[in-house]
Amino acid sequence: MKLCSFTKDGTASYGLVTEAGIVDLGRRFAAPTLRDFLAAGDLAAAAALAAEPADYAFDAVAHGPVIPNPDKIICVGLNYHDHIQETGREETPNPVLFARYAGSQIGHGAALVKPLESDQFDYEGELAVIIGKAGRRIPEAEALDHVAGYACYNDASVRDWQKHTHQFMPGKTFAGTGAFGPWMVTADEIPDPAALHLQTRLNGQVVQDTDVSLLITSIPRLIAYCSTILPLLPGDVIVSGTPGGVGARRNPPLWMRDGDVCEVEISGIGTLSNPVANEV
Repeated sequence: MKLCSFTKDGTASYGLVTEAGIVDLGRRFAAPTLRDFLAAGDLAAAAALAAEPADYAFDAVAHGPVIPNPDKIICVGLNYHDHIQETGREETPNPVLFARYAGSQIGHGAALVKPLESDQFDYEGELAVIIGKAGRRIPEAEALDHVAGYACYNDASVRDWQKHTHQFMPGKTFAGTGAFGPWMVTADEIPDPAALHLQTRLNGQVVQDTDVSLLITSIPRLIAYCSTILPLLPGDVIVSGTPGGVGARRNPPLWMRDGDVCEVEISGIGTLSNPVANEV
């Protein structure tokens, strides 16, 4: 089952994506957002609506981030060996974590915004994990039971600002740089996220290509680790890390420019596509 968040005629909602289009769940359930819908545990009721006529064509709405208002977005750095090698960093015994803020996110089809302050605008294709069941100190063996679904994420990064200090965050949460979509696929359709394949393309050129099985810290381990720090809540997002091939480590560097199109495709999920536009 595919679920998305969107705006139609100025009204924000969320829906079930079918072959016919979008069934507007916001009109049928009391939960005001997809995050609240996940917390209410109504996924089975949504699945029962799969044969309903679509309210909108998929392309007739403005797509928002899958979860526009998560309590937390936990991003993971340096979680593939080839990315560690290209950066010259060392592998750490525990995952490298940093925060991204909800206000930095955009949806499928919206423009990734290259900020005025930098020309070093880089792509990072990643698998996003959306939490469906709350938990604290979740055992690794039970971690996937807490997942509502998975989505594509482009953790677009402003590299010179990322390097201002040893903390990544300044370059990781500029407005309009966190693309999240086009929908989430529920976990019942992806029993093993390690079996997924991720590819990032810039203007049709493959720039990142990897198997999720190559993550250094697996999805279950990330959930266990993050939930030790603080409770994970429905709608929380863990962005699991990017593989090698980032633009900053190419010779010459490959930066995203105004007019480019960046795509993140993950097998079993779909393709997140965003144009790039200069900030105005």
